[in-house]
Amino acid sequence: MYARTTESPVLLVGVAHVVDLADPLAHVLGARTLDGVAVELDAERAEALLRPAAPAPGRTSGPLFVRFWGLLQRRLGAELGGGTPGAEMKAAALYARERHLPLFLIDDPLRATVVSLVRTMPFRERIQLLAGAFVGLFVPTRVVEKEMDRYVESPTEYTADLRRASPTLARVLIDDRNEHMADRLVQIRLNGYGRMAAVVGDAHVPGLKAALGRRGVPVETISFGELREVTASRPSPSTPRPPPS
Repeated sequence: MYARTTESPVLLVGVAHVVDLADPLAHVLGARTLDGVAVELDAERAEALLRPAAPAPGRTSGPLFVRFWGLLQRRLGAELGGGTPGAEMKAAALYARERHLPLFLIDDPLRATVVSLVRTMPFRERIQLLAGAFVGLFVPTRVVEKEMDRYVESPTEYTADLRRASPTLARVLIDDRNEHMADRLVQIRLNGYGRMAAVVGDAHVPGLKAALGRRGVPVETISFGELREVTASRPSPSTPRPPPS
C-alpha cells in the first residue's frame, strides 16, 4: 500500500493506565503488520514494570502529591476490574517481546518530569492536586466509573476542564511530553521503523497526533473508548495472545 514503510501512518492507541485491556490491545496490535511498538514509558518505569518480582505496595517515592497519586492509581486499578497501573503498557511490551519486535520507550524520565512540575507549579495548583489525590482515595468506585464514562463521551471537554483547573499540570504532563514523544517517534521512523504502534495515555492522543502532523507524519488513532469496545475473546489462530500480565 505504501511505497516505503516510513510513509505508513503511526497507530496511536489510547489507554487509561489503570484499566487492564490487555486482550483488546493484543487484538488491535495483532491486526497490523508492525516494525516495532512504542510505549509511554521511560527506562526506569519500564524496568520496574517488567521485572519478574513486582515492587511492594507503598514504595512510591517523590513529593507528597506524587506518592498520593501512586496510591490512587493502585486503588483505582484494584477496583476497576482488577487492573494494575501500567497494565496496558506491560501488555504492549510483552506483545512486542513475544513477536520479537523492538520495543521503544518514548516518554521523558519520570524524575525529570516531576522536577519540572514541582519547580513550575504555583502553590495554589500544588494544593489543588494534593487535595484532589487525597479525596480520590475515598471516592466510591461508581463515581470514578461515571467520570471515566464522561471522559469517553467527551475527552476534549474533559481535558479542557483540566487545563482551566491546572494549566501548569496540563502543560508539563501533557503538552511538553507530547512534543518530546513526537520527536522520538520521528527519529524512530527515520531509523527505518515506519510501521509503528504507540501505546500512550488517552489524554495524549489528540496532542500527540497534532504534534506528529506538524512534523509531516500521518497518524491513525484508536481511543480508549474505542479500545474498550474491542472484543478479543476469540483471537485469530495466527495472532497468539501474549502471556497473562
